[in-house]
Amino acid sequence: MRRKQLAAALAVATATSLLIAPHAQAQGSFATQEIKWQRCFDPVPPGFPPGAERLECGQFTAPMDWNNPNNGKTITIAVSRTTPKSGTAKTTVFTNPGGPGGEGRTMPLIFLDRPKLSENAEIIGIDVRGTGASSNVTCGLFDTLGSTDPRDRSKANLDLLYSGMELQAKFCQNKSGELGRYITTDQTVKDLDLLRQVLKRKKVDWVGYSGGSWMGAYYATYFPKTLDKIVLDSNTQFTAPWQAVFGDFGLGFERRFRVDFAPWVAKYDHLYHLGKTGEEVRQTYERTRAKLAEQPVTLPEGTYYPVTLDLVLIRAQYSKYAFEPAAQKLAQLAGAVPAQMTVQASYPDASNATLYSIVCNDTQFQGGRRFLERDAVQDGAKWPLMGYYQIMGPCAYWDRPAVNLKHPNGIGVAPTLMVQSERDAPTPIEGARKAHAGFAGSKMLTVKDEGDHGIYGFDNGCVNDIVERYLVDRVTPAKDLTCPGAPLPEPGQQKAGPLEQARKLAVQLGW
Repeated sequence: MRRKQLAAALAVATATSLLIAPHAQAQGSFATQEIKWQRCFDPVPPGFPPGAERLECGQFTAPMDWNNPNNGKTITIAVSRTTPKSGTAKTTVFTNPGGPGGEGRTMPLIFLDRPKLSENAEIIGIDVRGTGASSNVTCGLFDTLGSTDPRDRSKANLDLLYSGMELQAKFCQNKSGELGRYITTDQTVKDLDLLRQVLKRKKVDWVGYSGGSWMGAYYATYFPKTLDKIVLDSNTQFTAPWQAVFGDFGLGFERRFRVDFAPWVAKYDHLYHLGKTGEEVRQTYERTRAKLAEQPVTLPEGTYYPVTLDLVLIRAQYSKYAFEPAAQKLAQLAGAVPAQMTVQASYPDASNATLYSIVCNDTQFQGGRRFLERDAVQDGAKWPLMGYYQIMGPCAYWDRPAVNLKHPNGIGVAPTLMVQSERDAPTPIEGARKAHAGFAGSKMLTVKDEGDHGIYGFDNGCVNDIVERYLVDRVTPAKDLTCPGAPLPEPGQQKAGPLEQARKLAVQLGW
């Protein structure tokens, strides 16, 4: 009788073990490792924020493929942290700068001047798989963006443009080797939850910007019981495929350019001489662009073509504090003012390669070259600044692996706080609203009359107070809220937002 009972028990145990997901079994074995923390730098580099000496760095090991975790193939994930001066952290906050593919180890530094958070939480920075000091992917430094003017719709130029996208897909996938197929959101969120286990935390919080809103929504979807407070700042439409996210770029950038940037430049026409109205400034941009197509201009920092000018202005739409240098460069190229004569990742393009790997691996791209040609003409006519550019173009030629992401709907997830400015360029509010509507339990904090990308942790006191009441005081807003935006600066008032701060610090460190 006992033998029968024992046999039955063993059978049940065996059957139960077969029901356990492979990644869960692997997490059990990988979770026993310890991170050996050490100071990231000594001495602190010049210009770093007070308290930067508290930043510690380490790494841990994860399976290359969570669906086959015990095959012996592993990768390294690089991380960082700051801890309260008291040594006692009430919570642990995972951070992500977006991208996707942004290097995240400098992120804890940007919260050092937010003492309510940094003195109560252990703040973790992460170079997600593929980028930074983690195991890298690469496109062999090949990138078609900026190589030819997408407004030129001649057959010869279209052949260059779309053949370049096809070639970029091949470069990214061939140069990244086997690892490239496992640079996905599905794999990354499992790395994140392994990190939680390695740190021996029952639950963690999340602060993710831009593409970090996508990552946070999926992390919560895969592991709803282990995320507590979730802040998604500058939101992608994470309830839709990546193609819908990038498809809104033209709209977002054009609106920011026309509503905020061009009128701001016109307000200071006595400085820039580019036009007394926003439309006059826009027409000056168009004339200057056309002249650069006829004759590029070489300055000490490089040669400017139409595409180069576009990229200067596109980058400026991320932050109001980038308006001034962009206006100066446009004025310089327009001839209105005299010219002024002025541990690193294994692969320098790892961040870009990780971006392409994630967006092309994660979700299906619908359409080929014909679709791309039609789409560029339609979007370009409506939104000329950014509409012709097709960031996801290489995905049309991508040999996509079998990836089936869970759909993020918010069901079973802790109440989530979404922070969103009205005129955010790369993550427009239209997509954020759709994500909010499709993610149960989320609350949206809308920042009115604002267009910056990356709001929390910078100069908006209303936003900072609401986010920290949620993160530190653990009080979830009862309803959607609004905050006023920060006014546009006058020329000479230069600051850097949280994402720009993190990038600058990483560049200074050679990360």
